[in-house]
Amino acid sequence: METADPTPHARSTDRDTAADGPPRTAPQLSLELLVHGVGGTTAQEMLGDPRVQLITGDDTAACYRRTDDADAEQRPDDYRGEPVREAYCWSNLTSGNGARALWLILVPFMVANLAHWMRPAAPSEHPAQRIYDLLVRILALTLTVLLAAAACEVALDLTAWQCAGTTVCAAGKSWMGFLSPDNSGWWSAPGRRLALASMVPLLVIGFLWGLSRRTWSAYESASPPPRLPGTSRDTPVAERTALSREGFWYGRRLVARLRAAHTTAGVLTVAAVLLAAAEKADGDGGHPVLAVTGRALTALVIVLAAATLIVVWRTARSEDAPDVSSDHLVVRALPFASLAVLALTLVHTGWARPGAHSRGPLPGADAFGGIAVFQGVLVLALAVTAWVLQRAARDDARTALRGMGGPAVALLACAVGGVLSGGVAQRFADWLDGGATPGQAHAPIPGPPVLLSWQASVIPALLVVVAAVAVLAAVRVVIVRNRVAKDVPGLYDPREQPDAGRTKRIAATIAGAGLTDSAPVLIAATSAVTLVLGAGAVIGAWLTGRAPGRATEGAPPVVHAAAETAESLGSWLMGAGVILLITMGRRAYRDHSARRTIGILWDVGTFWPRAAHPFAPPCYAERAVPDLTWRMATWTERFDGRLVLSGHSQGSVLAAAAVWQLDLVTRSRVALLTYGSPLERLYGRWFPAFFGPPALTGLHREMDDWRNLWRFTDPIGGPIRLTCEGGRRIDQGPLRDPLSFGRTLQNPLPAQILGHGDYQADPVFETVRAELIARLSPDLPGQRPADESPKGRPAQGSSGRSSG
Repeated sequence: METADPTPHARSTDRDTAADGPPRTAPQLSLELLVHGVGGTTAQEMLGDPRVQLITGDDTAACYRRTDDADAEQRPDDYRGEPVREAYCWSNLTSGNGARALWLILVPFMVANLAHWMRPAAPSEHPAQRIYDLLVRILALTLTVLLAAAACEVALDLTAWQCAGTTVCAAGKSWMGFLSPDNSGWWSAPGRRLALASMVPLLVIGFLWGLSRRTWSAYESASPPPRLPGTSRDTPVAERTALSREGFWYGRRLVARLRAAHTTAGVLTVAAVLLAAAEKADGDGGHPVLAVTGRALTALVIVLAAATLIVVWRTARSEDAPDVSSDHLVVRALPFASLAVLALTLVHTGWARPGAHSRGPLPGADAFGGIAVFQGVLVLALAVTAWVLQRAARDDARTALRGMGGPAVALLACAVGGVLSGGVAQRFADWLDGGATPGQAHAPIPGPPVLLSWQASVIPALLVVVAAVAVLAAVRVVIVRNRVAKDVPGLYDPREQPDAGRTKRIAATIAGAGLTDSAPVLIAATSAVTLVLGAGAVIGAWLTGRAPGRATEGAPPVVHAAAETAESLGSWLMGAGVILLITMGRRAYRDHSARRTIGILWDVGTFWPRAAHPFAPPCYAERAVPDLTWRMATWTERFDGRLVLSGHSQGSVLAAAAVWQLDLVTRSRVALLTYGSPLERLYGRWFPAFFGPPALTGLHREMDDWRNLWRFTDPIGGPIRLTCEGGRRIDQGPLRDPLSFGRTLQNPLPAQILGHGDYQADPVFETVRAELIARLSPDLPGQRPADESPKGRPAQGSSGRSSG
């Protein structure tokens, strides 16, 4: 798409022709727009001044300046040779109080949404693209069904059906007394107990619907950029990423459609569980009228489920333009229709059935096995589709897992969903039956479905594999540390005194930072073992119909003891995993160091729009990218200025996404400075269709100026690996870290190893920033080095740029 802004300010963008005209009498004002990274920070810290003033924005995200610089546009003479510094603070989009940790319970939804964006970089017209996206959306829908089924398992099966219907289990639980059959109360009938307990999963679904709708109004509804994004004529089609499309960051209608479909699926799951229980009672007790009513309601559930699948099938992203149209009445009515069917089902289930009783597990426990098998089939189909796309990919040299990243994380999303649902069910059942073990011979209640026990029993084996990979990683760190230690002293002034301990610490930091590049090995090993063990758990549950401990009662004592140990340990690990997830989440929002460790994974996951699952945590970039785009476009137009967009860590990803959304005129006035950037190291490898080498090459081609700073000691940031004609590179580095090796007259105390932080402390930062500002200024023509031609072409295997 080619666009050009016809506004009057376009005449001042050609620096070469500006040199032929009369000299300017007024100084050109420059702005440095700072964008922080993971963990967030305050405007005071970013600007180095306790006195700051809000320029534009709100409490969620805003631009700040030092109080002394608030009126800089009225005093351009005071800023000759240096830019006005402005900080864009967006940390409140992803962090906040400890209650935000509850978002981590939705981590399976977030991971499934990530799988959508991890497809290989095949051409956009490839037919397998739509199949890939459809498979991810259907898999995401199964996760919602799994969540609703888990809530039904806890509230309906374990509580209302098993425990409330068993005198031994209900004894001593005063809150359950009115449900017990011994009291012969109105609520003691099994159907009425189930109808009452169904309010719990319904509330869970309603909470997710409300949370998704509230964040949808705050994030996906941000207004699009003020002008159409432009692409240079010299940029090949293969280098034009979807992030430069006008509607990429405006997913309001898409999320609304998916929210309606997933809400309907959750409500229908509750109705299906109730109908399964009523059908068993009607079949046993001979209630022909109720049996007919049940079949009619079942038919309605099937019809609505089919309509839900059609909506998910037809809900694909439209990125060429903001999708502002309204949904069809059928889509908007789906959740209300499902609620109406559920209301009729509640009346049907709660109808008096003399002699009805609850015994054993609730009918339909095999549904967990069906969901697991269906998810496995979807993951395998996704892997085949990804393989087809990878073969057609434009560049796969550094793509993580050779294009299998999407299927791998999709499998992990299913596994995490199974662990969370199984862990809650196992721990809740253990709490209900007191000192007994659910599912054992003398336990008061049968407990959760057998499949959950088998899934729990394979968790220890999975942890052993993960521990083995972690040990291998630790060994690798030691080997790399010893190899790197020989080269560390050579990076510094030979007059500085060698120090073996100091050398070892620097080398260990470099080796530890390199573990980021080994993440694909861990993901691949975990996914492969999860697939094998998960398939074994499903087969074991279906063949034996009993928990592992009881299924091995006739086996040798060693085998039986190992099975019981694995089952018990896995059950506790399932429950502990839920608690650990919440604890880690709370710590991440309270402890800054923990926020940096956990935050990178969280911020990568929530960077992407909700294209597959509407209940995933909201996409902060749908607010941040328009913010940055609006600010750059309006400031450069109002004040005819030049701007350096300075992004650290995740802020560099937001900065690049914002530059892609600029029109050609504004982009010609903007330089990009990134440092500690995961653009290539993480995003380019794991999201090749959007940040792969062709996309980054296109960005470099369209940017007047782009520089990237990186260090060997940085575990997150890295080089961009692009070179333009003449050998001049985007990357400036690796920077020395620490800045000095030993004690000197200038640095009498040992310098800190900075790693991922404080890039501004390096003198190279000021040098590069000053160079970018000088190259942008129309008053200083000829600043472009001789080895860079405005119309240059990239060197072989690298990239270039064009002034367009």
